[in-house]
This record gives sequence, C-alpha cells and structure tokens, in this order.
Amino acid sequence: DESAQVGYYLGDPLYRVLPVFFEALEVAFEAVYGQVPELPALLRFATWVGGDMDGNPAVGAETIATTQHQQRQRVLAAYIGDIEHLKAMLTQSRTRVAFSAGFEARLEEYAARWPQALQYEDTPYRAFLGLVQARLMATREDRLTGYPDAASLDADLALVEDSLLGSRGEHAGVFALRRVRRRVAAFGFHLAALDLRQHADVHRQAIAEWLGEPGFVERDRAARVDRLHAALDEALPVVEPGQPLPARVLPKEAPAALRMRQVFRAVIEGRARYGASAFGLYIVSMSRSAEDALAVLALARWSGLVDTRGRVPLDVAPLFETVDDLAAAPDTLRDLLADPRWRAHLKARGDLQWVMLGYSDSAKDGGLMAARWALQRAQVRLGEVAAEFGVKLRFFHGRGGSVSRGGTRTERAVIAGPRGSVGGVLRLTEQGEVIHRKYGLRALALRNLEQATAAVLRATLAPRAPEPREAAWREIADHLSEVSRAAYRELVYERPDFVDYFRDATPIDVIERLNIGSRPSKRGAGLDGLRAIPWVFGWSQNRSNLTAWYGVGRALHSARERFGDAALIEMARDWPFFDTVLDDLEMILAKTELGIFEAYSQLAGERHARYFADIGAEFRRTVQGVEALRRTTLLAGDARLARSIRLRNPYVDPISLLQVELLRDWRAAGRPDDARFRALAATVNGIAAGVQNTG
Repeated sequence: DESAQVGYYLGDPLYRVLPVFFEALEVAFEAVYGQVPELPALLRFATWVGGDMDGNPAVGAETIATTQHQQRQRVLAAYIGDIEHLKAMLTQSRTRVAFSAGFEARLEEYAARWPQALQYEDTPYRAFLGLVQARLMATREDRLTGYPDAASLDADLALVEDSLLGSRGEHAGVFALRRVRRRVAAFGFHLAALDLRQHADVHRQAIAEWLGEPGFVERDRAARVDRLHAALDEALPVVEPGQPLPARVLPKEAPAALRMRQVFRAVIEGRARYGASAFGLYIVSMSRSAEDALAVLALARWSGLVDTRGRVPLDVAPLFETVDDLAAAPDTLRDLLADPRWRAHLKARGDLQWVMLGYSDSAKDGGLMAARWALQRAQVRLGEVAAEFGVKLRFFHGRGGSVSRGGTRTERAVIAGPRGSVGGVLRLTEQGEVIHRKYGLRALALRNLEQATAAVLRATLAPRAPEPREAAWREIADHLSEVSRAAYRELVYERPDFVDYFRDATPIDVIERLNIGSRPSKRGAGLDGLRAIPWVFGWSQNRSNLTAWYGVGRALHSARERFGDAALIEMARDWPFFDTVLDDLEMILAKTELGIFEAYSQLAGERHARYFADIGAEFRRTVQGVEALRRTTLLAGDARLARSIRLRNPYVDPISLLQVELLRDWRAAGRPDDARFRALAATVNGIAAGVQNTG
C-alpha cells in the first residue's frame, strides 16, 4: 500500500510539475540575466519503500524486485501517454516541412525493423513517434525489441527536436517535446532510485553465519575488523567475461546470511534489468564504527555483487542516529577513510562519501535542543574530516514531519546549516503526511521544489559570511544542549515508571495496532526498542508534544542566568541555526494544549500526580524562555499559522476528549477489537489531520 501511495505522488503530481519547474527556472534566468543556460538534470528522486529492511522482516529481495517492477511499469506507462500526446501534435507533412538527415535515417531504420508498427507515413514525426511508442510498449513487456535504457529513448526524442529546430519548428512542438525529455532525464526507466537500509547488527549476524563462527559477534571490534579485512582480501573466482560472479557457498542453518544473499542477488538482477541508476544508497542503521560499512562490502562480495573490476557498485552510507553516535561520527568517519580497503572502494565511487544523519532517534535519545546541536556540530566536524582526506562529503538528512523528528521548513533548514555543508547537493526524506501536504497538489509540489532549489543555490553560491561571534554562540549552544539533555533524560530514561506513564497517558496501544506505518513500531523491548515515529506520534496525539520541548525551558533559564539575556537575544536574532530552532519551538508550543493533555494524563492514575505537575511547569518555563528571547508572544511573527491553529482547535479538541473517554472504556474492557477500537482508530486519524506535523 505504501509503495502504491509513494508511486502516485512520484508518478502524478511530481511527474507532471517537473518540466514546469525547469520552465520557471528558465524564465527567471531570462528575466535576471537576459539569457538561458543549458540546465542540467537538477532533480532526482529516490525511495526506500520496498528497500527499508531495518526492523521489518517483510521487506527483502521479493519487495525489492516487486517495487522496481511496479515503478518501471508506472513510468513507462506515463511515457507512452506522453508520446500519444506528441503524436497528436506533431503532424507535419513532407509536402510542407523538411526533416533532418539524422531523423530520416532513424525513421528508415525503425520502419525496416518494425514494419508492422508503421503508420501515418505521410507525417514522418507522427510515424516515428508511433514506432517509439511501440518500442516503449515492448520495453514495458520486457521484450528484446524494447529500449535498453532511458538514454536510448532520449536520443530518439533528441533527433525529433533537432529536426524541428532545423526546419524552423521551434514553436511547432519543441516545447511539449522538451517536457517529455525533462521527465526522461529525471525519472529514467525506474521512476525513483531504490534505497536499501539494514541495521548494523543484522550484517554482523549474517557475517557470523557465513563464516561459520558464532563467536564473531562477541569478539572485540578490532578483531572483527581484521576478519573483515581478510575477507575483503580474498581473491574473487574467475568467471567468463560478462557472466555474474557466483555467490559464496552458505553453511547450513544461516537465516540472516541467506536473507542478505537474497537481497544482494536481487540487486544484481535489478541492476542488469533496470540499470545502475535504479538503486540509490545502501544505508547502515546504527552505524558506530568503520566495521559497519566494511561489513556491507564483505556481504556484497560474498553474494557476487561486484563489477568487472571486482569493486562493489554501491554507495554505502553510515547512518548516525543517537546524540552519542553523532558526537563520535567524526572519529568513525576518520577510521573509515583511513582504511585502505575502504579508500579503494571509495575511489571506484568517485571519491564521494555519503553520510546519513538521523533526526528522529537523536531527538528521542536526548531531546530537541541536544539533537539539533549534535546534528549541526556533526556536519561541521564530518566536513573537516572529509577535507582532511580529500574526499567529497554529501549528507542525507533523515527528517520526519514533526518538529521532534527534524521537521521544519526546508529552505530555512538549508540556510541554517553549517557553511559548506550543502555544496550544491540536498538529499532529504519527505515522510508521512508531509508528502501529501507538500506534493498532493501540483501548485504546492512546484512551490516546494522551487523553494528547496533556491535554498540550495543560495547556500552554495552565496553562503553566509564568517561570523566572529559564532565561537561564543557555540559555547552557549553547548550549554543549552547539555542542560536540556540532562533534564530530558532525567524524565524519560531515569524515572523507572515513565514508560508505564507514557503507555497510559497516550493512545500508544491503539497506534501499535493500526496499519499506518511502513515498519513495526518496535525494534526491541522497552523504550530503547520503541521506534521514534510511534514515540513522537503518541505524545502529539495527547496534545502535549512533550518530545519537542521538554528540557528546553530549563536549558534557556540556565543559559540566561549564566550568559545573560542580551547574549541569547543577539544569538536568536543573528544566528540562523538558533533562530530556526526557536521558530520550530514557537510552532510546537503554540500547538500544545496542556488542558487537553491533563485529561490524558489522568488516565495514568496515581502516576498523573507524579508527572503532570513537573511537565506542566517545564512547559510554562519553556514558553516563558522562548517569549523572552523573541520579546513577544508565541507566533506573533506568523499570524497565518497562529490563525490556522486557532481555527482548527475547536474541531480537534472534542475529538481529543472523545478519544480519552474511548480509551478509558476500551482499556477497562480488555482492549477488544470491537466498535470502540474502530472509533479510536478514527479519532487517531482525526487528531493527526487536525494537528498536522505529527509523524
């Protein structure tokens, strides 16, 4: 279901507005510079729906193959429709128009190869496009007469365009033709590159099984790296040119290794069928050392996924998620880049290293302020390490929809990032209801693409000038991060029954039973095993939004006492990073309804008295601290958002109170799968739609 939903947004709104995006950019160039350059293919799309195996046993080789097949069918069907439109438009006759020699030669070639598909011989463009359409249909049916790749299709369309331009036909169809070519350049024959993701622990277990060494997982890290080095130094079997490398033999009873082999064999088949561009990054969740990236190379080699030079043709991206992992990320990257085997792999990939940054788990681990600062600081230090080794570094930002999961306005986030961290490339996730909100309507999809591109251009070509005050600001940010994280973790991790309070005071038991997520809600037991999405979603459902602000109030109060109001006000006014954090806090604090939350908190019985007063006090402290820095009330500078919240709340509040009563009755009855549960599911959807920024 999720794959079909993502396919809709890629194949309809985004597919349709993509050429309009380029046309708008060309108009802007003409207006400002008086000329239009040849624009490269600025936009690419990727998805990990069907490839995200982390914690989801339902995703693997079969979903990889199915997803790629469905995406290919969708985009080829779109091209066939576009060609039909061009056929109706390009009806020029030989008696009126001249045609280029290159076009005539290709038409003659195709007519000889597929005479049964030839029609409209007196209108050559229409006849040729009919043959192109027939060849696309053959591609869709995987027949040998189909196109081998998208570049071959584009070459045919380029011949038509050149012929039109050569016979004064610029206004006789070139505009529509270029629209199709823009789409072909962006979407290829795969629609969106498929990212793959798996947890580092799964790789480790698979290697232990493949080696037949159960104790491998328990060895110290240095010993495991030495073993991986030995595996990567093994000579590859000799095969005939053009033949795939056989997979290494698996021992018996090796479920994790067998699953990983099937995944990499699916990649081999997918690359052969759909091309190298059909795959994006291979992301390693919970990366904590160089070993976690090297493990992917070993598993891929054992599975036979190597190119003609014996290199693994994948861009492997370590994912740093928790606050501690982000702090250690520069050392991890340094160890990885210092590894000669990894550098050999990276050289074959153009000396380009991808790193994914996790916004969800870092905030769940340490609270909003600590997570945002850890992410900002990590980008600076990772960039320094990459420069030290002379490699290009690119970041993949794993943002969610809610403030707690990194959700913010894309253009503000890009501008607020560290200098040099963009470098002309922005790769980020759009998840949950954010996809519909940003791309559900074509006008909105176009606007969001324009804003993101503008931010990248600005951050790359006109970055902020060096700011001498940032050294002092970083000291304040360190303090804010330290104090807020301590307060957050004291509440969430150090009080023994807080998880029980969370389960009582939120509808998490309903959320866990709903089919609204792409993966199971848990990786393991306890709070550490609960995924960030249901954690944040639960607190947004009870209208507290606790995960986005708890600990910030105490940190702001401490920083104001230590550094003074003037220093923090100046930092809020002149530092885009801190300004953006405060913007997000204003929005989420304005959406928080403490009175509604109290009704949920009372569901926790005696725990309500132990927790609600402290949470309420921190909320008021946070509001006071933010308003003191802004020197005005919440959202005074965003009247549109303030009005939107004010208009929505009278509709959302009754749903919340109804949910509280339904939760009380449903739990008392033993949580049956009855009409009450179905009503609760409806309230979850209603509150999420009304509150927004929930996932």
